[in-house]
Amino acid sequence: MPLSSHQYFIQTYEGPRMDLQEITEHAADLLHAPATLEDRDFHLVAYAPHGDMIDPVRMDSILHRRATAAVRARFESYGITRATTPVRIPADRSINQLGRLCLPIRWNNVTYGYLWLLDDEEHITNTQASHAMPLCERAGLLMARQARERDDLGWKLADLLSTHPDARTQAVDDLTNAGVADAPFTVAVLRSPSPEPLNPWLLPHSTLTTVWQRDHVLLHPAEASTTVDRARRLLEERNVPVRTGIFSPCPTLNDVHEGWQRARVAARTAAPGEARDWTSLGVLRLLRTAGDKALTQATQTEGTRRLEGHPVLLETARTYLDQAGNTQKTAQTLNIHRQTLYHRLSRIEALTALSLTNGQDRLTLHLALTLTPHLD
Repeated sequence: MPLSSHQYFIQTYEGPRMDLQEITEHAADLLHAPATLEDRDFHLVAYAPHGDMIDPVRMDSILHRRATAAVRARFESYGITRATTPVRIPADRSINQLGRLCLPIRWNNVTYGYLWLLDDEEHITNTQASHAMPLCERAGLLMARQARERDDLGWKLADLLSTHPDARTQAVDDLTNAGVADAPFTVAVLRSPSPEPLNPWLLPHSTLTTVWQRDHVLLHPAEASTTVDRARRLLEERNVPVRTGIFSPCPTLNDVHEGWQRARVAARTAAPGEARDWTSLGVLRLLRTAGDKALTQATQTEGTRRLEGHPVLLETARTYLDQAGNTQKTAQTLNIHRQTLYHRLSRIEALTALSLTNGQDRLTLHLALTLTPHLD
């Protein structure tokens, strides 16, 4: 015999409290339809199968963990952002999208997400849909609470990155009182051409995130070694090239500001799609010690600037110095005859007024060639 909405609510919530995945599974079982739970930015939160029904929209949401902008625009055109009752989205055969039912996830008159049920043949009646609304209410409470906690802690993380010592000190106290994970920490900077939204539901609860100076900044326990890779993949799944910088271990919350500065340097030196750890940077750590103008003045000479106008010679000089002056390895790496290499090295010395047989001159040239690509 079918449960009434009230009976289902009592049976559901007198037992152990459900998380968002369990709520989604209960909804799929209750309404006999595949269910997907997304937040209001259309990030995937949870999903539950029921039978083998699927369409491209559901598949994309599951595989890419976020609906496309076109899907979001289409669904929002049906007024789901303000709806307080179920909304039916008709099928769109031109894109093989099946019909579905949207149950708004709300708490205190604020929409926090949507519970989607594939229902192409409209088997779910209004009465049946009403049986799932207590589940949506519970999901709304959980999502509101988590969103509030995440926002509050995200602001505190931003305060740790502030230039104001008083703000950082207060943030340390607040995060300590909030019981954030024990030290040591990892600080990571994820840099992309534009700060695409990062799906917070797919990161561990112990991870704090914020967007600061157009970068995603993550703070998480150092022992959670896969967190940064997971965050990077979430961004790269939308074809966004990501440069990742990491500083770890960060001993205490008081050290996060300096750890962030070092992670920024690592991200600055990383290639698109690459992750670099501060400890691997070698001489590039000088980028943390002074501003670009000061480093440029300290490392570049008139001769090194002239060399920049000769790309072939520039590459030859960099390769020769990276190979510690080994002419055989340099010629092999550049795929040139050794006599050609000797000729180029002579031209490099003439252009730069530096002797490649003099240790100080070689250091001057090597520093300039190593740092210049990363200086503005």
